[in-house]
Formats: sequence, C-alpha cells, structure tokens
Amino acid sequence: MMDKVIFLDRDGVINKDPGGWTEHSYVTKWEDFHFLPGVLEALKKLKDNGFEVIIISNQGGVGKGYFSNNDLDTLNKKMIDEIKRHGGGIRAAYYCVHSSKEDCPCRKPKTGLFDMAVKELKVDIKGKYFIGDDIRDIEAGQKAGCKTIFLTCGKTSVEKLDGSDIKPVKIEKDLLHAVDWILKNG
Repeated sequence: MMDKVIFLDRDGVINKDPGGWTEHSYVTKWEDFHFLPGVLEALKKLKDNGFEVIIISNQGGVGKGYFSNNDLDTLNKKMIDEIKRHGGGIRAAYYCVHSSKEDCPCRKPKTGLFDMAVKELKVDIKGKYFIGDDIRDIEAGQKAGCKTIFLTCGKTSVEKLDGSDIKPVKIEKDLLHAVDWILKNG
C-alpha cells in the first residue's frame, strides 16, 4: 500500500487555469498548457522525498465536445513526460470528463475519482493531502478524507473561499510553497 501520497488538481495547480483566455476556457491542446512557476521544482521535490503524486481533475470540456478523450490522453502524456524530464513524477491521473449537467459521481465535489484511485492503487486516503484551487476541490478532498490545501494561483479568490463554509488546512500562493510547507510540517 502506498503511504506517501499527494493528490493534486490540475488546472490552476499544475498549469495555468484556462478560464477566459483559451478557446472554450479549457486546455484542449498542448500549446495551451503552461506549467505554473515552481511546479516542476515542486514535483521533483515530492519525488525526491518519496511521494507518489495522483491527479484528480474535472475535464468537462470532453463531455461538452470541445475536445476528445484522445486529445486529453495526448495532453496528459505530454504533461507527464515533461514532468519526468524535470525529475518529477505522476503515478496516475484521474479525470472526470462529464459535463456538470450529467451529475456523475466522479465529478468534484463528489468523491468518485478519489474512490477509483483508492481502489485501483490501494491507497489509504485518510490524512493524505489534496491540493486544489477551487472550493469544490477543497470540498471533495475533505469528503474523501484528505487534509486540504487551497492555492491562490488558480481561479478562486481567497475572498470567495472566506465566504464559504469549506475551510482548508492551509492556504498557499502556489504548489511550490504548499510542497515546502508539507515537507516541513508533515
């Protein structure tokens, strides 16, 4: 069973959130995928410290027909290859490709993607970290049994989070700061 595991959202955590500047506000092709500052260093630090990284991300643009499952798979492979090239690693990536109208059990803030990861990878999720940039990330992580960290480098402002009943364990400006905090504080 994997002991040292970190769960990450993708858009707004690993790469620049596509809202408002890409076609349809989704990353549909590699040219629109831009790693956020410090992300490759953060992922290398996690690997160097024995952590497995699992991505949990809604990608409803597939369900809306803006891009295909094959497009998502191609983009995911390129992302993972680039992360490996910089010394990091991604153990697995779980994506909900359904639109919000489909109300599927894997779309955050529901926990279906976490449930899949636990079952397929034999992960004890209790007390592991989930890092996201949206209130639904924090809600999903908490429902799944994770400690949560909210990043301000994504789409949701701290003010919007402050107005919510959902409270993360920690708020950080980006993934590198979150990883440094986790490595220091456990």
